[in-house]
Amino acid sequence: MRVITNPDRKTWEALTKRPTADFSAVEPIVDEVFNAVKTKGDVAVREFTKTYDKVVIDDIIISPEALSTAKSELSSALVNAIDVAYNNIYAFHKAQETSPVQVSTMQGVDCWQAKKPIEKVGIYIPGGTAPLFSTVLMLAIPAQIAGCKQIVLCTPPNSSGIPAAIRYAAYKCGVTIVAQIGGIQAIAAMTFGTESIPKVYKIFGPGNQFVTVAKQKATQYQTAIDMPAGPSELLVVADATANPKYVAADLLSQAEHGVDSQVILVATAKDIIERVQSELEKQLTLLPRKDIAKKALDNSLSVYFDDESTALDFINTYGPEHYIVCAQNEGIFVDGIQNAGSVFIGNYTPESAGDYASGTNHTLPTNGYTKQYSGVNLDAFTKAITYQRISAEGIQNLGPSIEAMAEAEGLFAHKNAVTLRIKDLNNG
Repeated sequence: MRVITNPDRKTWEALTKRPTADFSAVEPIVDEVFNAVKTKGDVAVREFTKTYDKVVIDDIIISPEALSTAKSELSSALVNAIDVAYNNIYAFHKAQETSPVQVSTMQGVDCWQAKKPIEKVGIYIPGGTAPLFSTVLMLAIPAQIAGCKQIVLCTPPNSSGIPAAIRYAAYKCGVTIVAQIGGIQAIAAMTFGTESIPKVYKIFGPGNQFVTVAKQKATQYQTAIDMPAGPSELLVVADATANPKYVAADLLSQAEHGVDSQVILVATAKDIIERVQSELEKQLTLLPRKDIAKKALDNSLSVYFDDESTALDFINTYGPEHYIVCAQNEGIFVDGIQNAGSVFIGNYTPESAGDYASGTNHTLPTNGYTKQYSGVNLDAFTKAITYQRISAEGIQNLGPSIEAMAEAEGLFAHKNAVTLRIKDLNNG
């Protein structure tokens, strides 16, 4: 990790830049797969799965029996862990439900808003080096609570099919269709629909650069996505009260995600950087994914600020996906944060708690998009519909304002829609 002391604000834009990849080489591949899946459906899906995942699939859809029996393939400890996580995530997202908002804006004019579930949603679960069954819980649970009628889950198969942990989590969360397809072809299948995979209205979930570009492509075909997403990232702010062993462990927990991940240490005590660096070196050697973590650390940096207010400004400029606060004056960094996906407070709150089982969602905006986007929550699986009812008294009260505004904009049919009603009322 590079070490920088009190950097000038003019350098912050460069310092907060993510190690994002150039997608120009990926886009033609995405176009090719999308066009093939659009025209050839399941045939193209099978061909690309064989080409990219090196797996020949007979049945694209996992049978209900393979889902319902997945629990028996897992250790009791893992089943219990998934059940605990499910209960916590369910409780937190269930609490996000809101009642319809209703108000009489003036006498005789009633307006209200109610949320409705998105009927068909797609969930993408990455496979590869770390099959993320935890992401099944994070995405399928709020979809389940929202009342989405169809939840389609796509995940790349390995030579043995779909891992039991993913199948058990999907079954527990009420996923309606589980398909053993991944990559661009999975996103395309959910975008257009195939013989096996229904078209969905919104796609959720993380993925590599091919999936990221494919999700962006999907938006051109009336399919929404959860958010722009890139490699995982973490920022820790630490002072002399922080435990360097814990800080190093948290930094490595994100660094092991991938070589393009990024972690940042913002220090307000002079010696904390050196102490954390020492711990990083010790802990790194013990990790099975140490080669990945080491490369991620090359994309990362430690920054020292002698002023907490300036440190906070830097953190808000970066806008981290995950943000850990280990500082005595935590109020400055907690209350003052404007741009972050999820905040973890205190020495005993590791980022991995949010990744798995505390209850909050781990599907979060990256690459500075915390300035515009929220992480996935219950509202992400709903849309709001507004309603209004105007009585005879109400249209007489409100009508003149509508008529004046419509006439000023030159929209006389708008004005007439009100004028006719008021004339009829005046004529008894």
